[in-house]
Amino acid sequence: MRTPYFVVDEAPLRRNLELLRQVQQAAGCRILLAQKAFSMFFCYPLLRQYLAGTAASGLYEARLGCRRFGGETHVFSPAYRADEFEELLTYADHLVFNSPAQLARFGPAARAAGKSVGLRVNPEHSTQQGHGLYDPCAPGSRLGTTAAQFDPDQLPLLDGFHFHTLCEQDSDALEETVAAFETRFGRWLPQLQWLNLGGGHHITREGYDVERLVRLVRRLREQYGVTVYLEPGEAVVLNAGFLVTQVVDVVHNGVDIAILDASAACHMPDVLEVPYRPPLAGAGAPGEKAYDFRLAGPTCLAGDVIGDYSFDHRLAPGETLVFGDMALYTMVKTNTFNGMPLPAIVWRDAAGRETAVRRFGYEDFECRLS
Repeated sequence: MRTPYFVVDEAPLRRNLELLRQVQQAAGCRILLAQKAFSMFFCYPLLRQYLAGTAASGLYEARLGCRRFGGETHVFSPAYRADEFEELLTYADHLVFNSPAQLARFGPAARAAGKSVGLRVNPEHSTQQGHGLYDPCAPGSRLGTTAAQFDPDQLPLLDGFHFHTLCEQDSDALEETVAAFETRFGRWLPQLQWLNLGGGHHITREGYDVERLVRLVRRLREQYGVTVYLEPGEAVVLNAGFLVTQVVDVVHNGVDIAILDASAACHMPDVLEVPYRPPLAGAGAPGEKAYDFRLAGPTCLAGDVIGDYSFDHRLAPGETLVFGDMALYTMVKTNTFNGMPLPAIVWRDAAGRETAVRRFGYEDFECRLS
């Protein structure tokens, strides 16, 4: 297989899904796949054996979830377009609005079409540390209706509330947020049918407090008589994906630099946006092993750098490297800046057999440009 390419591994994926099913059963909640993190629809027949449906961020994701996954299709957008809304109604079961104005404009049509209608609220309680780019409760956030903006006269239009405030966090952060939410919006929950706790729940990460999550969800269900939804993205595919790449050249400028055929900017943009340093098989932190290398991409962007790692030996052109945890926010974000080829997508089944389910070529670059 020509590098770079993504591999999604069935065995760890199933382990994640089994845990998520246990949470659904123990807590009595419904878990959705957040397609913004992972949309490899080749896997959807497997995922729908465990999950209740999908969460979408707009028309195309809603169409993908409805047609390829099935189950429930939930949609949230910060602002819906009038020229897309009628088509969106053909795919969505739940439509969540971001503001009282959007709810007033589109809510009656959604209700008339038999859809479940929700409002995203902002608990105004930030639990983020170091992830400002992903903090919906930051000052000035455009996401969610604050308590001061909420109009109780719109309650007859509503079936549920939605909030999403977490990013790779444990259930203690959710518990804090729920307390803030209840202070501002809890009085209206008994009039509603459901509560969506959004995503960012790192349920399948080692050490995550699953029991606390189960207790919290069960308490919300029992106290308010609502159906509770979770819509994790990362937790579904955590540690189930890899990016395989090769060293193309090695240069030196104060440090040893290995130029790979995989790009942070094109193939794993969260490395630059978050930023974070992805795990790499057989490598250590700088100084941990005998030879330090900076790993960088092949584009003209000076900052196309994946990170600094150490190795037991000197890297050389032609050597294969395998990055871990590369299913989430990778395939959905890849781009062809500089004419970079898109990595192929490979499925590794439970028996270890690998099958290329999608290869990309020049035409995939050209067709985006004119």
